[in-house]
Amino acid sequence: MAKKVRWWVGSLVLACAATAAYADEGAGVNVSPQTAGALAQDDRIAELERAVAVLASELERTRADITVPEEPELIGQYGFGPAASKIYGIERGLSIGGYGEIFYSKLISDKGDGKDRADALRTVLYVGYKFNENIVFNSEYEFEHATSGSTVSSGNGSVSVEFATLDYFWKDWANFRAGLLLVPMGWINEIHESPYYLGTHRPEVERQIIPSTWRELGGGVFGTLFEDVTYSAYVINGLNGIGFNAGGLRGGRQKGNRALAESTAFVTRIDWSPIPEVLVGGSVFYGNSGHNQELPGFADPNFTVDIPDTPTTIWEVHGQYANKGFFLRGLFTMAHLQDAGSLSRALGPDGIGTLGTGEGIGGQMLGVYGEVAYNILPLFIGETEMSLEPFFRAEYYDTQRKMPSGYEKDLNKRRTILTAGIQYKPITNVVLKLDYRNRRASEGELSDELNMGVGFAF
Repeated sequence: MAKKVRWWVGSLVLACAATAAYADEGAGVNVSPQTAGALAQDDRIAELERAVAVLASELERTRADITVPEEPELIGQYGFGPAASKIYGIERGLSIGGYGEIFYSKLISDKGDGKDRADALRTVLYVGYKFNENIVFNSEYEFEHATSGSTVSSGNGSVSVEFATLDYFWKDWANFRAGLLLVPMGWINEIHESPYYLGTHRPEVERQIIPSTWRELGGGVFGTLFEDVTYSAYVINGLNGIGFNAGGLRGGRQKGNRALAESTAFVTRIDWSPIPEVLVGGSVFYGNSGHNQELPGFADPNFTVDIPDTPTTIWEVHGQYANKGFFLRGLFTMAHLQDAGSLSRALGPDGIGTLGTGEGIGGQMLGVYGEVAYNILPLFIGETEMSLEPFFRAEYYDTQRKMPSGYEKDLNKRRTILTAGIQYKPITNVVLKLDYRNRRASEGELSDELNMGVGFAF
């Protein structure tokens, strides 16, 4: 754009100079009465007028381009969602993007599982800066629940840095990233912008077992191998085991907030796309979650409780097919906790007291889901940017699949969720969602939900 502006400014200067030269030339020449001379002079004036008109038109178009630049198509790159990837599509300088989502959930049956809810769940700003073709800074700032203060109906919202990374691009097969990283596991953790996943709410499997949105401090490498294989491998701080509970691992995220780093962890991901319509891959995380912590006891603060090392492994495999409006996706994941019994005792009433009497943490957790959607709008109106997608998702998870000795399973943690709905996109980056979630537990009751949502990305 800068080159275009300099070119047209130069053209304007040349045109002005030509006009001045012509005026000087005309001032020193006796006007000939001959018809040929008059015609030549008229032609020169007409040519100059045409040149000035074209120049003025192009300058106006350039001014409009600078004021309102064309929005490029949003495409996810390097482990980020489409809106988060905008910085990688510019030559240099600043890039700003974002996304947001608002929803309403009505409980269909009153089973003691909460109230109807309406929430400005997320409003997010992406800010990136491209120093040169090799060095890029990218970041996400998230405002949850509209306010960081409390209200008469709810507790505080939050303002968080979701990720802040510095990338160094070296080769296609080896680039480097450091900072507050999105952990590269599953579908949702890296690409969690509302227009790009099905349903008003994210899959529970990718909230409770893969604790999206999950970010930790660290660094590592990423790149592309053989043109159709991508990978990433990071060293990060481990989860904090004192945040684990019967419902899963979500409370163990440290989020870059003065994170304990006595225990480091390793995570790697690989994806293969043999043809454009197909993607398959998997990831694995391993690290201790104890961090050598010694905490005062709940019943007796003078009694010190040692948090065990708690080696934690999470792995998942995933696959996706997308072609001509048809979309199919699936994921299977498991988590394995060594020292689950010791950790449960350390967190129980005789330890630091974050778990209730008899409550334990699963030594093995399992989750799986599959979803399918189809864009039916082209069947009725032909090719269009708009889409109308009925969809269905089935998910099952159990955060207490295997329990340590001395603890019984809580069958309420074994759940099946069936979601059926439809979403409409007037444009690619804006979505309206309507769905019904049927939630069941092996023991106890859960309310069904009717959900409506809107989402956008830019």
